[in-house]
Amino acid sequence: MARQLRFTGTDSKVDGCPALHADESTGEVIVQGTPVTDPADLAQLQHFGPGEAAVAVPRELLVHWGPKDLVRVPELVDRTTFRRLFETFQHTAWRLETRRGYASDREDPDFRAFLATGSSPCDPDEPWFRNIKAQTETGKTVGRVRVMDNPPTTEQLFLLDYARHNAAVGEDIRYLWRQDADRAALPAEDFWIFDSRLVAVLRFDDDDNITDIELITEPAEVVRYCVVRDAATHHAVSRDEFAARVAAAG
Repeated sequence: MARQLRFTGTDSKVDGCPALHADESTGEVIVQGTPVTDPADLAQLQHFGPGEAAVAVPRELLVHWGPKDLVRVPELVDRTTFRRLFETFQHTAWRLETRRGYASDREDPDFRAFLATGSSPCDPDEPWFRNIKAQTETGKTVGRVRVMDNPPTTEQLFLLDYARHNAAVGEDIRYLWRQDADRAALPAEDFWIFDSRLVAVLRFDDDDNITDIELITEPAEVVRYCVVRDAATHHAVSRDEFAARVAAAG
């Protein structure tokens, strides 16, 4: 069975080697580097067994990107603390959305109106809209990339329609098909990045309810999520362009 590898990081400026990956199943670290093949070098290695390989990497790679703790203790926060992040961030807040639906959307009266009419209403005085409008009017940036299935789920179509309300208060919401997200190796995770220094990972149960919110500030992990953000933003298109594609396909 193939390993479940997650790219951890690289100090390379050009070709991506050397680099580190982590095995999501076992916790093992996979080191990618220049093979050590000279017999005189190999003879100096202790405990070097048959079938094993040696690679050479810069010390900085392990210092910068190697795991800092054998077991990371998650920093979990409540909803109130999480909501405060949208009031206190300094310049950017960005989210990746990858799920096929969210329980909170299905419980929203606007979702029921969308099912009945095909169009979602909104109240511009909702706390979310008031806050985001206030933040973006000061020059701060709020954005998302949403991954959509083909064909889309009803919940995804609701959010695609609802995104026009988010845009009205300054959110930049973009979209890409799931197959394109897979080709870009985007993770199936939902998270927010605040100011490129703090990540809030959202975890869900099988019924699409949020179970916990973990804050991450460890620099190598934050950079990994920022790399995902940059790739997702590069491949995604605007809400209006994507809505036109969905309409043409339907």
